[in-house]
Amino acid sequence: MTQAFTQTAFTNTTQANPKLPTLPTGWPIGSYASYEEAQRAVDHLADSDFPVSDVTIVGVEPMLVERVAGKLSWRRVLGSAAMSGAWFGLFVGLLLSMFTTGAGLLPILIGLVAGVGFSMAFAAMSYGATRGRRDFVSTSQLVARRYDVLSQPRTAERGRELLANLAAKTQLATS
Repeated sequence: MTQAFTQTAFTNTTQANPKLPTLPTGWPIGSYASYEEAQRAVDHLADSDFPVSDVTIVGVEPMLVERVAGKLSWRRVLGSAAMSGAWFGLFVGLLLSMFTTGAGLLPILIGLVAGVGFSMAFAAMSYGATRGRRDFVSTSQLVARRYDVLSQPRTAERGRELLANLAAKTQLATS
């Protein structure tokens, strides 16, 4: 394969974009309690014609947070499986009916029943295999205790000044 057809031929090689995980570089120019505040700071820098390609947002002290959404029961598992199986079965049935001439609603009905049946069977096997060890639904999220905004040394002082101005404006607006 020639250089013309590889991904590196189309990428900007002058900008540092590490392929492997590397530690961030730069000087801290701001620290924020939430990711939203850090994004707002970088947006302010961008609006002030700051070279944001020099900026990195770093989540410090990452945590995996699992938020429990509800309890699982056989009724909830099988009901959810029946609904998702019905939609998938309906889709398959509609596809079958488009390619079967004169069959009427039979392919749609077969797809619907098969989708519900197979989905409920697989959900029952999956839930039964847990034997009650995980009877809840949850979502996981990676968060950090704080978010630091870093900038390369050549632009760090200007970045600090711009973010100090943003903090002063925000403090005046809330007072």
